[in-house]
Order: sequence, then structure tokens, then C-alpha cells
Amino acid sequence: MKTKSLLILFIAIIIGISEATAREYSGFFNFTYNEDDGKVELAIKQLDTEFLYVTSLASGVGSNDLGLDRGKLTGTHVVKFVKAGNKLLLTEVNYDYRASSSNLDEVKAVDDAFATSVLWGFTISKEENGTYYVDATDFLLEDRGRVAATLQGSYKLEKSRSAIYQDGLRSFPKNSEFEAILTFTGKPTGRLVGTVTPSADAVTIRQHHSFIELPDDNYKRREFDPRAGYGGISYMDYATPIDEPIMKRFIRRHRLEKKDPNAAISEPVEPIIYYVDRGAPEPIKSALIEGASWWNQAFEAAGFKNGFIVKEMPEGADMLDVRYNVIQWVHRSTRGWSYGSSVTDPRTGEILKGHVSLGSLRIRQDFMIAQGLISPYGTDAKEVERAKEMALARIRQLGAHEVGHTIGLSHAYSSSSEGRTSVMDYPQPLVKVTDGEIDLSEAYDDKIGEWDKVSIAYGYSQFPEGTDEKAELKKILSKSMENGLSFLSDATSANGVHPYTHQWDNGENPYDELLRMMEIRKIALSNFGENTIPAGTPYATLENVLVPIYYFHRYQITASAKVLGGLNYRYALKGGDQFIAKMVPAEEQKKALDALLAALTPEALAIPENILELIPPQPMGYYRSQAENVKSKTGTTFDPLSAAEALANMVFSTITDSRRAQRMLEYHSRNAELPGLNSVLDEIISATWKAEKLDGYYGELQKVVDNSFLTYLAALATDKVASTEVKAIAWLKLQDLLLYTTQKYATSSGSIKAHYGYAMSRITQFEKDPEKFEITREVMPPQGAPIGME
Repeated sequence: MKTKSLLILFIAIIIGISEATAREYSGFFNFTYNEDDGKVELAIKQLDTEFLYVTSLASGVGSNDLGLDRGKLTGTHVVKFVKAGNKLLLTEVNYDYRASSSNLDEVKAVDDAFATSVLWGFTISKEENGTYYVDATDFLLEDRGRVAATLQGSYKLEKSRSAIYQDGLRSFPKNSEFEAILTFTGKPTGRLVGTVTPSADAVTIRQHHSFIELPDDNYKRREFDPRAGYGGISYMDYATPIDEPIMKRFIRRHRLEKKDPNAAISEPVEPIIYYVDRGAPEPIKSALIEGASWWNQAFEAAGFKNGFIVKEMPEGADMLDVRYNVIQWVHRSTRGWSYGSSVTDPRTGEILKGHVSLGSLRIRQDFMIAQGLISPYGTDAKEVERAKEMALARIRQLGAHEVGHTIGLSHAYSSSSEGRTSVMDYPQPLVKVTDGEIDLSEAYDDKIGEWDKVSIAYGYSQFPEGTDEKAELKKILSKSMENGLSFLSDATSANGVHPYTHQWDNGENPYDELLRMMEIRKIALSNFGENTIPAGTPYATLENVLVPIYYFHRYQITASAKVLGGLNYRYALKGGDQFIAKMVPAEEQKKALDALLAALTPEALAIPENILELIPPQPMGYYRSQAENVKSKTGTTFDPLSAAEALANMVFSTITDSRRAQRMLEYHSRNAELPGLNSVLDEIISATWKAEKLDGYYGELQKVVDNSFLTYLAALATDKVASTEVKAIAWLKLQDLLLYTTQKYATSSGSIKAHYGYAMSRITQFEKDPEKFEITREVMPPQGAPIGME
């Protein structure tokens, strides 16, 4: 009896050990993880059945410049397992080229014309009752996110230091989740990797894989209209009649359906729910929930009651689980971009998961801007709270903005010129002056915009049965145009064409807002000093706060420059009742040039002496950052002349952009009233080189501006992209300057004579050998963005 009991105990122990070392996961895909050898065995029942394969980073590197962030989505693929002999090939289907036809031969002709991609080949280890078993370990340990190629240096995946991450293994009815620890070894190029890793020769992250069931066929696609503000999918459909466009375009959006399709307002069958990262601290977490929840205003206007909900992430839930739309709080060593990404069905454009990543350091930059604007560390403690509230207001708006991308929307850069009609613009804080004091109370919006309601109505409205959907959608856009709303998204930013679609700008027109912002900047600088930083802070750190205030008007400057040679246009469709394109009137271009030149006067460029006296070199333990501070030519001291040079370089680089120069030349030839390149350059020369020279600090600032313009004028004359006509005009202006500086050199003395003499030598050198002419444009303002990005 005793022997039998021991035998039973022994068998139980063996079974227990087996259970402990091999864990089974049941769900969309069944698989087993064996602790003894660290391998994942995948069970595959259905062959030739498409599903979605998504890769992402479960942990990041922590550098904005590298872009390898926690939660980053790195790939979305429609795949299927195809049996070939003793292998199962994981094959990606090519949905960029299709034939929407009932003729199977026609479909096959297209399928055979374009390549597919076999992502991996699995050797079948066994087959039982139609289920195939394969070892998926090596596949899961592949560098699917191209981390090695993204790291700066010579890195490769080191399999001996990589393994399956058991805590990241899960399987649910409609999705299976896998995770792996990947280590990359090598030598870095530069210092970026070394600043964020314990050892720069070994970088370890976690990579996530998701196998996801594709949705049913009940989703109804909605046609893309460039005026509606949506991103989309596109593909070539070779079954299209020859008199119709072969390229098909549909918007990206979530599936949202009314319980009662015929009701004007109805609860949804399933609301869109977003979850905020539990790792976001308060009061930031509450601000994110509040800002993201603004979208419910737009969905209510589109006929959905409680159609959009925002909650805190459930405890224990995984942010990378496809079942959750998430707002993730991401940490980096430096401030960086925020992203609104999506997992989208490539076949239809249906968004299956919204995935927002918000950079945690951005709020500190906004607080620093408020800090520089109001210098809050005086006797009134409420001033610091005012600065904090502006930063939190920005977080609310940022949360709404990035969520907007994940529900399908694109940037709406024209909204700032129409009265802040969209949270999808990049917003500059709208700072006002009340009774001579800086007012931050309306710095950022506190609600969804009117254009946002139009976009959601276009993308998500559900119409009663029998409705002509296309006609109703056209009515939505036509009504918005009648109300003065528009959608424009300018990807080319500073060197773009449209004068009212700039990023980080404000105001009905750029140049009046530039002059207004210069007055705000002047007030902020007049108050700048000891009360700008808290007690116990090194005075040298005043420079960090000074930079965003000194360049507070930087984006309004580049927005104003876009008025020169600007084209006001719309994404007009035939029969769409919108004007197509108009050149910006001469009067507006003249005002823009005057405002830009006003920003370069010595009075505008000078930093008050009382501020300069408070900024010593950085103390031990602190350092200057090229990303955040002005490049100095004076060693370790703050360099106000280089600060001014950076501003001048920014102005002249945008004005003399060869594409803008070509448009000025062309538009003037078509309409003589418009300022041409010749007259614009003449006005700049009159305001800079030909202006009466002053003494002292103001005089040195004038010389900085003069030399900056000379550099960019020479650059335009040798620009390889510029037309011969543009280069000819720039060359002529250099000759005019040579003649003028030669005359002034003969009648000047001291440093003014040196200024003119050096200009003469530079232009003479340029004439002899333009290719060897030294064009130094390295001094530019430190980065002011990012504040948000798709």
C-alpha cells in the first residue's frame, strides 16, 4: 500500500513538473510555451484563412531622435498560412492591387500580376486531426520592427541574449498576443544611444506580435473626399470600367452604428471607447480624459448619444491588446513628438484600434513657455498655478488632437485662420494682453471645434434606409463651406504655398498676428528676470526659458513669409461650389514683407541689458544643449548676437527659398501689380544694407542681419533647384551690393568700414568662383516643435 501511494505521489510530481514547464494558451490561436527550452509551439487549424498580423514595441529606447518608443506600431499585414510540402508559409496578401469582380479568372489575373511576400517559413513538426504544429520561436525573435537598422551605429540582433517574454503571452477569442526580449549588440555612431542605455554596446527592448481576427464583411466603406479632412486607404482596382478612375479611395474610420438607424439621435450598438494609460500621473491623467472626451460633442452632433467614451485603462490590461483603443503616456530622455496611430484593416479602411502615444516631456515645455511669458516666481503664488493651468490646457488639446488622428482625421491647418475651428491644427498659444498684462486664460481651446463636427458628420453619420448617402455627404460639406469653414493640410509647412495653413500660427492673417505677437514678446521680455525662475535655481538656466520667448514669434514669421508668392486655394472638386485658386493680393504681400522686416530691426532683435547681466555660463553639473539653447560663438557664455543671427537666418531662409522666388517671378509676370522677386529683394536691401548704421549693440545687430541676407542671396544665386531667371536676379542684386559697399567703404571708417570691406571681398570671391563661396547657415533657432504630429 505504501509503495502504491509513493508511486501515485511520484506520478503526481511528474505531472506537476510537466504542467509547470509547459503552459497552454487557448484562443484565436492555440499555442504552448515551454519553460524548459523557452520555445513557443503554435497550433494552426485553418489554412488559407486571412488574419491581421501587427507588430509593435512593448518597450522603447527612450530617444525622440531614434523614434523607438514604447507602444510604437511597426507594421500591419494581412496574412495567411499556406501549406507547401512540409512547411507552412506565412504569406502577406497584396491588397494594393485588386479586381473587384465576380469573374474568378479576372481576379486571378491581377493576383498573379503582382508579388506577394512570404514573411516566414515554418517547418511542420506534427499534424493531428487537421491541426499543424510549428515552432514559432525564431519567428517571434526576428527584428520585425527594424530596430537594428534604426539604431545609429553598427547593430545586429544577438539571439543568445534574446528570449520569449512569458508575461507578454496571451490568447483571447479574437486575438493572440506574443512578446519577445530582443538584444542588439554593436557600436553606436554618435552619442544618442549612449545617453539612454546603460551600455551602448547592448540595447535591449521588447517586441510585441499580435495575430488578430479580421472583422466581418458588414462594415460599409465611405468614399474619400479631400475636402472632408480624413486620411484614407487607396488601391488600384483593375475591374473598373475604363471611363472611371482606376484608383479607389476610402476614408479610415471606426465602425459605429446606431441601434436605431432611422432615429435622428440614437445610442450606438457599441460605443467607441478609449482608455488612458494608468501610468500617466495626476492631474495629467484627468486632463487627458477630459480633452479626449471632447470628441463626444462631435459624435452627438452627428446623431450618436454617448457614442464616444474615455476611461482609465483597466488594471492589468495590456496597452498593445487590439481590443483596447488607448492613450499611452510615453517617456523619453528629451521632449519629442506625440503620435496618433491606428491599426487599420487594409482591405476596407476600418480602424480596429486607435493607439495614441503622448510624449511626457512636452507638458514641461509648455510650462516653460508660460513661465517665460509671465515670470511667475514673485510674491503671488497664484502666478505659478496660472502657468501650470496653461500647460494642462495644452495637454487637454493635445489629447483631443492625437485621438482625432486615431479616429481617422488629418491635420486641419486652415482652422487657426478661421477662429480655432479644429483641434486638428497645430496650435500656438493664443496669448492676449489685458490691461497691459499678459493673459493666458484663452491660450488653448477648451472644446471641440466647429470643423471637427463637420468632419465627424461626414465620416460617421448614419442615414436612414433609402437615403441617397452621397447626396447627404455633399450637403454636409456644402453647408460647411457656406458657413465659411474649410479644410486644408499643408505638408510643406514653412516653405509651403498656402498663406493661411501654417503650423503653430494664429490669426485671421499672418502678418497682423506677427506684429501683435511681437508686442506680447516685448512685454514678456520687459518682465523677464529673477522672477522667471524659482528660488535655488542657477541664474544660467534663465537662458533655457529665454529661448522660447525670444523666438516666441518664430512660427508667425514663417507663416507671414508664405504670403509672399502665396497662392490661396482649396481642394476644389468640379461642381463643389468652391473657388479654386487665387494669387495673394499685392497689398497683403506688401504688409507681410513689412512685418517680416520689422522683426529684424535692432529694437526687435535686442535683448535688454538687464537680462544679459543675469545669464552667466552654466555652473558645474549643468550643460548647454544644442537642441534647446542658441549656438554660441563666444565659448561658454550666452551669445545674443548669434541669437539674433539665428532669427535673421530663419527669416531670410524662408523668403529666399527658390520655390517661393520662382512663384514671385512668375506671379509678377502674370500680374504686374504683384511684387516680383526683383522688387522684394530691393526692399530687403534698403531695409538692411542701405539702412543708416547705428553704434554699439544695435549697430552690431544690423551687421548680423546684413551678413545673413548676403549669405542667403548668394545661396539663391547658386541654388541648383532655382531657375536661370531667379539666379540671374539674385546675381544682379549681388552686383548692386558690390557697387554700394564699394562706395560706402571709401567714405567709412572703423568697424563700419570693415563691414563694407568684408562684404566686398565676399562678393568678389563669389564672382570668381561661386562653387567655393562659403555659405555658412548653421546658426538657426533651437527646435521649438514638437508639440504634436501624426
